[in-house]
Amino acid sequence: MSSVPQQRLLRTEIPGPRSLELQARKSAAVASGVGTTLPVYIERAGGGILVDVDGNQLIDFGSGIAVTSVGASAPRVVDAVRQQVGDFTHTCFMVTPYEEYLAVCETLNELTPGDHEKRTALFNSGAEAVENAIKIARHATGRSAVIAFDHAYHGRTNLTMALTAKSMPYKHGFGPFAGEVYRMPMAYPYRWPTGPENCAEEAFAAFVEQAHAQVGESNVAAVIVEPIQGEGGFIAPAPGFLRMVADWCREHGIVFIADEIQSGFCRTGDWFAISHEGVVPDLITTAKGIAGGLPLSAVTGRAELMDAVHGGGLGGTYGGNPVACAAALAAIETMRAEDLAGAAKRIESIMVPRLQALAAKHDVIGDVRGRGAMIAIELVQGNGSKTPNPALAAAISAACHADGLVTLTAGTFGNVLRFLPPLVIGEALLNEGLDIIEGIVGRLA
Repeated sequence: MSSVPQQRLLRTEIPGPRSLELQARKSAAVASGVGTTLPVYIERAGGGILVDVDGNQLIDFGSGIAVTSVGASAPRVVDAVRQQVGDFTHTCFMVTPYEEYLAVCETLNELTPGDHEKRTALFNSGAEAVENAIKIARHATGRSAVIAFDHAYHGRTNLTMALTAKSMPYKHGFGPFAGEVYRMPMAYPYRWPTGPENCAEEAFAAFVEQAHAQVGESNVAAVIVEPIQGEGGFIAPAPGFLRMVADWCREHGIVFIADEIQSGFCRTGDWFAISHEGVVPDLITTAKGIAGGLPLSAVTGRAELMDAVHGGGLGGTYGGNPVACAAALAAIETMRAEDLAGAAKRIESIMVPRLQALAAKHDVIGDVRGRGAMIAIELVQGNGSKTPNPALAAAISAACHADGLVTLTAGTFGNVLRFLPPLVIGEALLNEGLDIIEGIVGRLA
C-alpha cells in the first residue's frame, strides 16, 4: 500500500509557483529539444497519485508512459532496490556477472508466450531492445530487409527512427536514416476505407502484395509490429491480422518480432498483448513496465535465433544493471501477487463503458479503443466527419492538467487522448479521473 495519500488535492494553480521556478531553471540548463508535457515537478508519488513541489496531488493517468504499472513507489520494488544498492550497484555483466541478471532472463523465458526453448538478453531502453532484436534477426537469417507498419513507433535512435512512422517530432531533421526498412499498411479498423469488417483481410492482402513487389520475401529478415500501437494512437489491429502476418512470416522463414515495450507486463489484461491474438512471436521486445520505473529492457526469443549471434555480439556496459534487475524481479512478483493482469481488466471494465457513453453523447469522439489499462479516445471534427481534431485533443488534455489529472496525447495526427493509469490505482480515483474527463469534454465539445 502506498504511503502517498490517494486523493486529488489542488493547493495552487497548475503549474504552481515552485514548479514554475524549476521550469525556468530547466529552460536555462536543459536542451530545448527535451520537451515536457506538463511542467509540474514531482517530489513524491505512489499508487495513482503524483505529489508536486507545491503540494498539489494529481491523479496519474500516464504512469510515466506505461512504466510505473506497479505504482511509482511499489513497496517490493523499493525494498529490493535498497537491498541491491547496499550490496553493489554495478560490475558490468560482461566483466563479472551476477545472479540477478540470470533470474530476470529465466523469468522472461518463462513468462513470454510459447513453450519453446528461449534465451534472453538485457539492455537499457526500449529503442535499444528493438535495435538488438533487428540485429539478431539479420544475423540469424542472413537477410537485411525489415518491414514495419504505418503508425508505428519503435524509438528515437537512428534505426528505430527509420522504423517509426511519424515525422514530427520524432524524425524531423534527423535523417538520413538506416536503410533497408520498408513500411506497410496497418489494419486500422476505425480508418479502414471499406469499414472495420473488411479491415483484416484487405490490410493483409495489401501487405502481402507490397512486401512481394517492393522487397521480395527472400530478402526480409524480420517483420516488427506493436500488438497495440502506442504513440500511433493505441491502434489495436483488426482481429486476425497479426495471426495472418505471423503465419506469412513462418511460411517464408522471416522473424516475427512483437514490440511489447508499451503494451507488456499486464498492461492489456494479459502478461503480453500479443497473447490476445493467439500469436507466439519469434522475438519479443520489452521495457517500460518491466522494472517499476528503473531503466531495463530485454529481447527474448527462440533459442536458435538468440544463440545465432557470435559471442560478444550482444551486450552493453549498463545492460541488465543489478539494481534494475532487482527492481524487475520485485515488480514481476508484485504483478503476480496482486494479479495486476486482473486489475487491468477491471480498469477496462470501468473506463470503456463510461467513455463509450461519453462518445454516444458527443460525436467529436470518433472511436473508443484499447485493452485493459491501455485505453484511448480519438477526437474528430464530428457531424459525421472523421477528420482528425488535434486542437480539441490538446485542449482537453490541457484542461485535464489544470484540474489535476495527468493525461497524454498520441496518434499520427495528434488527435488521440491515451489513458495509462497505474494498474494499482484505486477505483475511486479512477472514477474521479473519468468524472473530470466527462466534464471537460462536455464543456469543450
